[in-house]
Amino acid sequence: MTQPATIPRASRPRPPLPEHRRTALSLAVNGVPVLPLRRGKVPFGNCPACAGNACGGRPNMKTPGPCHCPSVCHAWAAATTDPDVITSPPWAEAWHRAVCVGYHPGGAGLTVVDLDDADAIAWARTALPATRSVATTRGEHWIYRGTMPSRNAARPGVDIKSTMAYARYLGPGTGTLADLPDAVRAMAVKDPSPVRPAAHAAVVPAGTGGGECPHRTPAYLDRGIAMAEQRITEASSAVHATVYRTFLAVLSRHGRCGCLTDAHVTRLFTAAQSKGETLRHCTDAWTNARTTLGL
Repeated sequence: MTQPATIPRASRPRPPLPEHRRTALSLAVNGVPVLPLRRGKVPFGNCPACAGNACGGRPNMKTPGPCHCPSVCHAWAAATTDPDVITSPPWAEAWHRAVCVGYHPGGAGLTVVDLDDADAIAWARTALPATRSVATTRGEHWIYRGTMPSRNAARPGVDIKSTMAYARYLGPGTGTLADLPDAVRAMAVKDPSPVRPAAHAAVVPAGTGGGECPHRTPAYLDRGIAMAEQRITEASSAVHATVYRTFLAVLSRHGRCGCLTDAHVTRLFTAAQSKGETLRHCTDAWTNARTTLGL
């Protein structure tokens, strides 16, 4: 009796990948860490081994701990760019149940300004530089190049999603990515404690930002930054106060002509962090100094 023909295993058509997983793989190839989101646009819960932080890592998902669970655990901290993780169990099953794709903006070197309503969008159009934007259900995501601490309710209708946070992927968006502006970085500061400036620091040089730089050569500015770094790293006591006074001195000299760049600020923050200061304190001190000088 003739046996029915069979399709050779190698030529059998493979079932199509779920749409969300295809999107996730495309993002991962471009260096964007992704994770599946379930109904309600929330991450999948911890597996039994990680429930109640039994794994010892990532308490409340605030810090990346030692857990290396292969399951879809720990929200933003589980986001991955590894195609093998995305296509293998148990992630593969999670993608079948996912309702949308999430990603970790900070892991991709990005910050998302989540504008929840028309009022927030109107504020952003007057207060922030234009950048790539994506329409959301109720508002827009404005995406900037650069990372910062995340903060919910940074102002009415505005959330900041960057490090230690996830955002829903809603498409490539329109517009050109702009660098993360100071106006957004300052929104991460929560109730900065007042700091009394040194008496001489209230003297501010004349001029406005964007004007002709009076310092003439980059070497002058670089020498000033190097001296500021040295002042911080050589501090043997009162580090908090030294950092603030140094930031204030740099800004009072160079803050109005527009010659300071992100690279200069990073050098100052790095020097402060080498003395044990946190990124939060550096941001607070910088913001307080700018406020004192009216910048």
